[in-house]
Amino acid sequence: MPLFRRLLPLGLVFLTVGIATAVVGPFLGLFLSTSVGASPIKVTFFLVTASLSGVAMSWAIGRISDRRPMRRTILIVAAVAGCAGTGITAVVRDYWVLLALTATATAIAGSLFPQSFAYARQVLQQQDPSRAAMGISTLRTVFSIAWVGGPSLAALLLEVGDFQYVYGTASVMYLVAALLAARWLPEVEAPAAPREGETVSARAPWQVYPILGGFILIQTSMVLNVQAMPLFISTELDGTVGDAGMILGICAALEIPLMLAFGKLSTRMPLRRIILFGAVCGVAYQALAASATSVWMLAGAQLLNAILIAAASGLGISFFQDLMPRFPGRASTMFSNTFPVGQILSAPLFGVAQEFGFRWAYGLNLGLSTLGLLILLAVRPPAHENETARMATDATAADPG
Repeated sequence: MPLFRRLLPLGLVFLTVGIATAVVGPFLGLFLSTSVGASPIKVTFFLVTASLSGVAMSWAIGRISDRRPMRRTILIVAAVAGCAGTGITAVVRDYWVLLALTATATAIAGSLFPQSFAYARQVLQQQDPSRAAMGISTLRTVFSIAWVGGPSLAALLLEVGDFQYVYGTASVMYLVAALLAARWLPEVEAPAAPREGETVSARAPWQVYPILGGFILIQTSMVLNVQAMPLFISTELDGTVGDAGMILGICAALEIPLMLAFGKLSTRMPLRRIILFGAVCGVAYQALAASATSVWMLAGAQLLNAILIAAASGLGISFFQDLMPRFPGRASTMFSNTFPVGQILSAPLFGVAQEFGFRWAYGLNLGLSTLGLLILLAVRPPAHENETARMATDATAADPG
């Protein structure tokens, strides 16, 4: 019961933050083009600045978050920053003011995602280490559920009002997250603080960096897949935008139960094995997509795509936290930053697909995902990650219930 009491408010924080990001994220380009009146060059510059500033801010916060007992404080400050940033955006339409906001307040709010997972990791490690990965995967599922309904809620708000309603709703969600964290989340210890007579190295194991590169390659292929799909379906498969929405919906519907299933499986099987299985399915999916001749062939392949997303996104955070067990903030940030980095890297590849045909996007994705899989196969985690998996397996065997 104590564990449930601590994770319930954290789960609500995940839900409210997920809704806040889901209502504004998909429509940012539309907001800049229509309400702000930004040119295509300004929109591109804004989006790149948002990604780069988010990566830099999350990385800086992640590096200091593990050395002092400040995780709860970071969550509150980040949520307040998100509330202020979206609240001001609801009423301001000056491009340069909004750009300054996205490089500061919005970037700080972006640290909520990795820092929430770092907080959850510490709580789960204290209470039930053998089920830490399952708990993280479950919380990641809550975030996915928010993204299932968030874009639809934003579309409804745009129909009945305008972007004031959208950003106002996001601001309220961030405020609720801040209040939840302030009221119900106690502070946790600094995991990297050295104990008496102990020396803690701040240097990550060398294996982390090629593994990070492999995840970035796979993440780039996942981003480009979503970006290219509507145009691929309409130009190459004689489908419609509605078909693209249906296929993306199928994938989202499949990935949520798969995340829960993989989280449960992680108590009995090493994380690396599940993630490698997901990466293999990702390669198979990109191969099928690149050779698809009909909308239904692409729809049928979504099971493979959902397996990849569930394994990589659902367990990737726990996998990196196991690589750096004394630095959950840094580890969570490293993983979460693979998404904005993937967005940046996918932009020129999308341009190549625009020039030569959108089937090229999936050929490029096949190369990216294959290279990412080969890197993950070639680089084995340091010994302490394998030890963590073994301890979890032993604990489960000792207590099957």
